[in-house]
Amino acid sequence: MERQPKRTLKSPSQLVSDWASDLSAFKVVWGKAMMWIFLLSDTFIFGSFIASYASARLAASATNSWPDPAKVFALEVGGHEVPLLLIAVMTVVLISSSGTMAIGVYHAYGRNKRMTALFLVITALLGLTFVSMQAFEWTHLIRDLGFRPWTNPMGAPQFGSSFFMLTGFHGLHVTIGVIYLTVVAVRVLKGVYDRGSYVGVEICGLYWHFVDLVWVFIFAFFYLF
Repeated sequence: MERQPKRTLKSPSQLVSDWASDLSAFKVVWGKAMMWIFLLSDTFIFGSFIASYASARLAASATNSWPDPAKVFALEVGGHEVPLLLIAVMTVVLISSSGTMAIGVYHAYGRNKRMTALFLVITALLGLTFVSMQAFEWTHLIRDLGFRPWTNPMGAPQFGSSFFMLTGFHGLHVTIGVIYLTVVAVRVLKGVYDRGSYVGVEICGLYWHFVDLVWVFIFAFFYLF
């Protein structure tokens, strides 16, 4: 009867070394897997914020004190108030950036450094435009309309807290994304990804598409309903 080779348990340091030396697990690159895990955890956070907003709005509906977003976020153009004009422009800008990000990833897999960096920079500029418009929106609400996180002059105080919580947390993600895109674009131009794979660009794209998708939910649930 053939003797089976004796198996020895690996030490914790050997296990860490074995796992760290791998570039992928379950046929997924480690960086991409970790980004998916991060995005999943972030989904729960945003989901909790949206659920809190929904709860606050349902509570305010009993007194019919929830402000009308179409009036709160209206802009005056030519002497007429246009509901949600700035929000609509912000949405178009951010959704467009998702398209430029996809083009950047496409060129990355073609190992075209110049075009990849170009579309990453365009995406970052669109993200910066979005954040700038959001800063204008916040300034208008705080300075001109008197909104605060704990109160607002148009009705339920929960409206202010929900607005600043949702848009502020999302705006932070967009700002981080702009920095992330800029760093990746610089690394592309320096040829860092030429030494191996351009998967780093795709990982950046996953984060940016997530940020765009979250805004679609915020736009739909907070501004439209």
